Amino acid sequence: MRTTSFLAVLLSATLASAQEETPAPPLETAPIPVKPEPKPQESEPVESTPVEPEPESQAPAPPSDAPLATAGEPELQPVSDPNSQRLVNGAPLHNPNVAVHVVQKKRFADEGRHEFTLYPVVGQVNGRFTEHAGSALHYTYHLQENFALQVSTTYNWYSNESLFNLELIDKVREQAQAASALLLVWGAQAGVEVTPLYGKFAFYDNHLLQFSLVISGGAGIGSTRVLVRPEVSNQVDGETFTVPARFGDTGSKFLGSVGGGFRVQFGDSMALRLEVRDLVYTARVDRVDGCNLQDFQKLEDARSTGQSFSELGLTGSCQFQKFDGVDPKTRKNYREDIVLGKDLVGNPSSDVLNNLSFYAGFSLLF
Repeated sequence: MRTTSFLAVLLSATLASAQEETPAPPLETAPIPVKPEPKPQESEPVESTPVEPEPESQAPAPPSDAPLATAGEPELQPVSDPNSQRLVNGAPLHNPNVAVHVVQKKRFADEGRHEFTLYPVVGQVNGRFTEHAGSALHYTYHLQENFALQVSTTYNWYSNESLFNLELIDKVREQAQAASALLLVWGAQAGVEVTPLYGKFAFYDNHLLQFSLVISGGAGIGSTRVLVRPEVSNQVDGETFTVPARFGDTGSKFLGSVGGGFRVQFGDSMALRLEVRDLVYTARVDRVDGCNLQDFQKLEDARSTGQSFSELGLTGSCQFQKFDGVDPKTRKNYREDIVLGKDLVGNPSSDVLNNLSFYAGFSLLF
């Protein structure tokens, strides 16, 4: 009995512990929602793209020992040469690190101004049969900034045939045609002047000068002459005299010119001009000192007979006095030049001559 009772107690205790470990069946109620645990997202495969090279213009990385940039403003450094900051007409000419290329209007306007230009020496540069040297005076009125009216006069205080032509006369008794060796004594013209270009440049690092390219043209008249007799020696009664060259007037001729050059302006009222001009004039020799071929024929006949020239009935323009008489200094008989004058007009010649000359002068503007 004791054994049976012990087994019954042990069985009851085993059943009780089994009931505690076994969960109770669910009740017939609504289920409680349970939040599902988030599942780890699978990473999508990343497509590999080629890395583009950085542009060359990107600044290189600073070296490791470079000083750190400060947030404040940079300190001003002292100027080594204060004169380099001085402005001359608005430009730092004294600064060696600055190139002056400023585009600005002209400092001095020309419109409505008068200009007188004196050329002390004007020299011919293309002399083959002739040589000229003289002076010129020009007046210019600037109607507009780039257009002006001009009146010019030229006087050649030296005009003679070239050494080449004189050598031909002396050695081979030949010379150029009278028209090709016609000499210009003076000329007067009226024309225009244009200024298509102007600019400025630095002069000795202290001044800014204005320059202009000028082109001119004009027309007028000029007085001409021809060589009748070169310089010779005259022997009278055992004495030798040097007789100067003898020139004959050939009248007025049409004169034209074209030229160009530079004008450099100093301040408001002074300028320097350098120009080259080509004077073109018609050349025809059919009269010498106003006498034509018929006049010279009458003079030559009267010379042999000793008749007075005033009774010959010459043309009104013939200056027969220049072929009559004796020079008291050289004792040269001017009647000997009649034959030379007759030879010049005996074969009339014509030509168009170019007198290319260099002009250098200074101007006054007001």
